[in-house]
Amino acid sequence: MQWMNAIPLPLLIILALTLGLAPFVPEPHLFEKLRMLFAGNLTKPVDIFDFLMHGTPWVLLGLKLVAIGMAKSG
Repeated sequence: MQWMNAIPLPLLIILALTLGLAPFVPEPHLFEKLRMLFAGNLTKPVDIFDFLMHGTPWVLLGLKLVAIGMAKSG
């Protein structure tokens, strides 16, 4: 996870809050796509791409926080 150390935490937070939640109105795409995923309606390639695009910043932020936690504990 050496590449994760190269990504600054503030950048990941900004990406997760902007790209990860865009558009803000009427609801973030990520929430819409998660609802579609759990309902079994996430089938169109454009929806899958949209889900991956808006979800990636959150996944990276989670990985970064895990890496920080592991570095502090060990």
